[in-house]
Amino acid sequence: MGIMQKQPLVWVAGLAFAAMLGPNFATAQSYPVQAVRIVVGFPPGGTNDVLARLVAQRLSDKLGQPFIVENRPGAANNIGTEAVARAKPDGYTLLMANAPNAINHSLYEKLSFNFLTDIAPVSAIMRVPNVIVVNPSFEVKTLAELIAYTKANPGKVNMATPGIGSSTHVSMELLKMMSGIDLVHVPYRGSTPMITDLLGGQVVLGFDNLSGSIAHIRSGRLRALAVTTDKRSAVLPDVPTVAEAVPGYEASAWFGLAAPQGTPSEVIDRLNKEVNAALADPKLQSQLVEMGGTLIPGTPADLGQLFADEVEKWRKVIKFSGARAQ
Repeated sequence: MGIMQKQPLVWVAGLAFAAMLGPNFATAQSYPVQAVRIVVGFPPGGTNDVLARLVAQRLSDKLGQPFIVENRPGAANNIGTEAVARAKPDGYTLLMANAPNAINHSLYEKLSFNFLTDIAPVSAIMRVPNVIVVNPSFEVKTLAELIAYTKANPGKVNMATPGIGSSTHVSMELLKMMSGIDLVHVPYRGSTPMITDLLGGQVVLGFDNLSGSIAHIRSGRLRALAVTTDKRSAVLPDVPTVAEAVPGYEASAWFGLAAPQGTPSEVIDRLNKEVNAALADPKLQSQLVEMGGTLIPGTPADLGQLFADEVEKWRKVIKFSGARAQ
């Protein structure tokens, strides 16, 4: 029998072997065969959106199909998350998961989905510090001074955040819980209007995501008192951590790629592999570090553990604060 006669037999045998391995093998081998959407539960332009577009471009280039970012803002990320939780679990609808997902699990009394059971972790991407910023006119120069000033003026010091349930809001509540200070929360509808008022002096103290404030900190229009991660930020090495004044404190915004529960594990593993490969690329690393990020590559199980840990952490803080979604 010649070579040309043997090749079809090998091809048929290969198909038979793939069939024995089951449909997930074929899914993983061919995935993706059409466009994939990454749902972002916030408007265009924010950290979630920018990060999703950077990752989407890398996945598009590597996997040969468009990865399209779809903004589904509303209800502090719940609208977008619900859309993914209800989507067909075939790998063609993904979620840019983030800290509000873990916060909302306790902040909202009734949700039509369960973040821990309806959403499957794919790959963690990065953490970003939150940062305490003040208008330069404010007399306080350090976090220790702020704590002392607030204790001397209980209930008289306002602190602005981008909104109830944001990672910055619960970071503020954690600070209150651990330091014993009494701050009056002033929630805004997003980071942009809060920063506008901080720059204008309508409020003098705020909690923001670092990526939203870093340009103003560098220009001197805002002064950073502390970052919330357990280590100083590489982009602001002279700014101390909250933990340097309040030992044991840690909080941050985090971001990861997720999918509907039931998505084939082979598809999740392939996406995880490609996201981790993208995070190893020096160009993308530089872009994310410039946003204030610390990369956190790992397995789907690593991201799943992060989900569980963050839900439990913020459950305690929300219970302490008495905060409820409005």
